[in-house]
Amino acid sequence: MSRLFGTDGVRGVANTELTPEIAFSLGRAVAVVLAAEAERSRPILVGRDTRCSGTMLEAALTAGITSAGRDVVSVGILPTPGVAMVAVREGAAAAAMISASHNPVADNGIKFFGADGFKLSDATEDAIEAAMHDDTRPRPTGIDVGQARIAQNLGRHYYQALQDAGSDLRGIEVVVDAAYGAAYAVGPYVLRKLGASVHELHCANDGARINVESGATHMGALQHEVRALRAHGHERVIGIAFDGDADRSLFVDETGAIITGDHVLLIIASAMAELGTLAHRTVAGTVMANVGLERALAARDIRLERTAVGDRYVLERMREHGYTLGGEQSGHVIDLARNTTGDGPMTAVTLLSILARSGQRLHDAASDLVIAPQVLVNVRVASRGAMELPAVREAIDATNEALGSGGRLLVRASGTEPLIRVMIEGDDATTIHTLANNLATKIATLAQV
Repeated sequence: MSRLFGTDGVRGVANTELTPEIAFSLGRAVAVVLAAEAERSRPILVGRDTRCSGTMLEAALTAGITSAGRDVVSVGILPTPGVAMVAVREGAAAAAMISASHNPVADNGIKFFGADGFKLSDATEDAIEAAMHDDTRPRPTGIDVGQARIAQNLGRHYYQALQDAGSDLRGIEVVVDAAYGAAYAVGPYVLRKLGASVHELHCANDGARINVESGATHMGALQHEVRALRAHGHERVIGIAFDGDADRSLFVDETGAIITGDHVLLIIASAMAELGTLAHRTVAGTVMANVGLERALAARDIRLERTAVGDRYVLERMREHGYTLGGEQSGHVIDLARNTTGDGPMTAVTLLSILARSGQRLHDAASDLVIAPQVLVNVRVASRGAMELPAVREAIDATNEALGSGGRLLVRASGTEPLIRVMIEGDDATTIHTLANNLATKIATLAQV
């Protein structure tokens, strides 16, 4: 039997793969595993994004939790980082976020946080999955049945934290693309409260269009809006794009160019280093971080420490070694001084505040990062085990030898699809494209798709 939990909670097509029955069973198991050591008075918080299936899954999850004798407090539509923060500030026993992040409209997911606001370990997820199959779990009756209630503006904790973290943003003009998702209200509201002039794009509570040609996975509309405003005389407009649950953000600079998570990490790390708040002068990133980031950080005497792909692995490394800042190219930025998980709105507030204090344009602040050419080729294989075939390993070693010191090769099996991903990075675009395509062809042949 395959594992229910993936790299970020439980996810699938709502009502066929992720059913109300599964949500109910998850609720009962979570109530037993996560809340077992917490006082009965401490509830489990539940938040969601705007997806059409969100209320259905919330009702089932809530029924499961309360059937096991634990109370539930619904915080409604709130970004994932907001749910994690509110759980900590309210002393909740645990928290759940119903969202499939950047996935299509039909998908949904459920991810959990402990009382400390951090995502769960593999061991805890395994314990929850095991508890789902335990028929001996209690079924309380009478006054011992859990109660469910709707929160009275608990989101204020998150709104206030964002405001407290920000500087005076008067004079800064931004376009906010909320992807019709969880940040549709908080994103524009907080930036306006800090003094920025805000234009809203895809900022509506519309779960039927979440992530559809919008947000951090579809930046074209935001780029078009920034360029259109510039054409009408708005010279210093910045674009901000969130994904569906707003745990990450990407940006568009004043020229209409996309600013990646690597750029954002460089700008924030540099500012933190100047203030002496960048622990160990180290940033945690993944193996996919561009070598240009590594070089730019090194020029500032800041080290980049690489982890496996995935924000959970970045966070694990940060907690293990006491690092303050980490993130991914995709826009997950984790600042442990401000939250326990990737936080798109907080990243936006932090970045804009740095620009406001320095007087720099985003384009200029990001210009020190010279992106090295990078090519990614996906090879469909019959089995992910193809990576371990001796002939495939020999082909990878030969490519590494041909690349030499002129670049970096990364070959890895996808965690979600029968694919092998070939990434080559280097200073000569022609060379890396040739090597990547040749290696991909060899792998496809050797793996006998």
